[in-house]
Amino acid sequence: MENQSEQPAKKNSNVIYFLIIVVVALLGTDVYLYFQKNKSDTKYVYINDEKTRLQTELDSLEAQIEQISGSKTKVTAELQATNDSLRNRIRILRSELAKGKLTAAELSKAQEDVKQLRYFVTKYTADIEELKKQNSSLLVERDTLKTNLATVTEKATNLEKENQDLNVKVAQASALKTGNANVVAYKVKNSGKESDTDRAKNAKKIKINFTVAPNSVAAKALHDVYVRIIDPTGNLITPADAGAFSADGQELQYSYKTSIDFRDDGSAYTIDWTNPLTFQKGTYTVMLYADGYTMGKTSFTLK
Repeated sequence: MENQSEQPAKKNSNVIYFLIIVVVALLGTDVYLYFQKNKSDTKYVYINDEKTRLQTELDSLEAQIEQISGSKTKVTAELQATNDSLRNRIRILRSELAKGKLTAAELSKAQEDVKQLRYFVTKYTADIEELKKQNSSLLVERDTLKTNLATVTEKATNLEKENQDLNVKVAQASALKTGNANVVAYKVKNSGKESDTDRAKNAKKIKINFTVAPNSVAAKALHDVYVRIIDPTGNLITPADAGAFSADGQELQYSYKTSIDFRDDGSAYTIDWTNPLTFQKGTYTVMLYADGYTMGKTSFTLK
């Protein structure tokens, strides 16, 4: 009887131990699953945080490129190609980061790509800054050259003006000037004999007698002499074939043109001029011109 009572008690004890083991196993499984889930959630949160950080860094790098592009710095074809390449790489990385989930390998690759991109953007920025410095240096050099050119041009202009003024002075100095000058009217008989007169009705021609003032810088050669004769009413007497000449900065008509051989030896000269019209009573003005300037002036009166 004693053995029969001990067997049920032992059997009950075994069942209890079994139940305890089962409960412990279930608890262990729950704990394991909890930690695994927590670990997975932590990893997912980490990946999301890293994706956000990488996207923020891409935004920063893109803004940096945009700022450089908007600086109006004229870049070389090589730098422009770098700019385009960097923008394209940013677009590709954005596309990769926009995926729903990334594996650890994909995340690691994205991190490395962004790191390289950061290096190239930094180098690109440095290249642009160097280009700006070079451009600035070139602008300073250009401005300096422009200033120097303006200075040289101004000096050349002043020198040219001085030369022109000097040429004018030389021309003025070398122009012939009359010394003594007088005019005598003549009547001409049918025989051709001439005799002086002061009567307008008898006068047919005049003789302009003059000397040339000494001039060591004037050319010892033939000089054209232009004569302008103004009648008592103030009109210029001109022949039908009269031409024009330049003197004292003006275009003038002449009454008569001739030449004299200047030797700077005090020689006297005479110019004969026959009036194509009839002489009037009054005072006539006779003006001589040579070498582009007024040579001298005199007058005569007829009764």
